[in-house]
Amino acid sequence: MLKEIFIELLTNYTDNDYLKNELWAEIEKNYSSKKRHYHTLQHLDNLFVQLTDVKREIENWEVILFTLFYHDIVYNSTISDNEEKSAELAEKRMKQIRISNDKIVLCKKQILATKSHIKSIDSDTNYFTDADLSILGQSWETYSLYYKNIRKEYSIYPTLVYNPGRKKILKHFLSVDRIFKTDFFYNKFEIQAKQNIEKEIKSL
Repeated sequence: MLKEIFIELLTNYTDNDYLKNELWAEIEKNYSSKKRHYHTLQHLDNLFVQLTDVKREIENWEVILFTLFYHDIVYNSTISDNEEKSAELAEKRMKQIRISNDKIVLCKKQILATKSHIKSIDSDTNYFTDADLSILGQSWETYSLYYKNIRKEYSIYPTLVYNPGRKKILKHFLSVDRIFKTDFFYNKFEIQAKQNIEKEIKSL
């Protein structure tokens, strides 16, 4: 399904079928890396499902889709600029199919927003970053699989290093007034997310 969505998206900008398939192959290859356990095509599929629920609230659906496909295209647990590199690659690919600069700028801002997940003045960005965090508010069974897969992605780090860092991130989520910035995602996931996070912290 994701391939069809992506190809259809690109069809609005180019008739070059070879280029469309080439760009999809790059996305598929990166998200299917053996080093990935959570930031996979399944993550993109889950994001699409969450965003579809609020599609009527999204002002620029096409930009949101580009953000979805490219926000984690570069992912390496040993570096800290994955979002910046992903945004740069998104810009390069969007220029290849001659997308307007204003859409490219917005897409890059949305990708970079996934680094901190702080509230934006742009409504679409808030919906995207909330959807990106929606895994936090899933059932405990789904959440526990998520955090175990995150641990696998950081398997290069020993427990003595990983656990304190993970706790710091989790406690940050508990320290903010709201994890989710939009009312839709707040009402849907906030309570369960905090319960899940507290439970994971106790397990570390």
